[in-house]
Amino acid sequence: MNKYLERIYNGIVKENPTLILMLGMCPTLAVSTRAMNGIGMGLSTTAVLILSNLVISLLRKVIPDQVRLPAYIVVVASLVTVTELLIEAYLPSLYTALGIYIPLIVVNCIILGRAEAYANKHTPLLSVMDGVGMGLGFTLALTLAGLIREVLGNGTAFGAQILPKSMEPIGIFVQPPGAFLVIALIIAVMNAIGIKTRQRKLVESGCDGVCANCSAACGREGKVSAK
Repeated sequence: MNKYLERIYNGIVKENPTLILMLGMCPTLAVSTRAMNGIGMGLSTTAVLILSNLVISLLRKVIPDQVRLPAYIVVVASLVTVTELLIEAYLPSLYTALGIYIPLIVVNCIILGRAEAYANKHTPLLSVMDGVGMGLGFTLALTLAGLIREVLGNGTAFGAQILPKSMEPIGIFVQPPGAFLVIALIIAVMNAIGIKTRQRKLVESGCDGVCANCSAACGREGKVSAK
């Protein structure tokens, strides 16, 4: 697979920030009560993620290691401020629905994590594609969780009534515990259909994730064979 397309595929499926890496759970729990809220938050984060990855990758040889995290925060905060002002000006209803969670994008661990783990070490184009993949993965997870919670909790989908009004909605699904239940359900389905992640492949191959234990075991086997 082309390395650029692979970054998108990894972000959506194999390294999905919400469903695989369990990052960005604060906005996931708070704003995914409706599908449209999930799309709005996801696309806002995607835009910031793409631009921050691009800027940080371009400046990766200029920013000193000693101040790289403060520099990342300055870059992300600037982009989030612009994004927040644009949403407030052109999408006031979405701005009201998302509220405080728009400025909190600044400290979203997905953005800072990709800046430190990827954009700081790779070329601008690869960093942009990584931002696209991670952003789309986050958006899809939020939208799917929001859609399920909206249908079960309100009987609507994207604001349109789809369940009979005579049916009593399940109120817990529009509350934070409902987000945990829905995300757990989605992850269970992903496991059931056999979506392989790097971590799962390691476990299935016999790796317990503790490298020290693995090295020690290899060392012991080497001594035995030498004798």
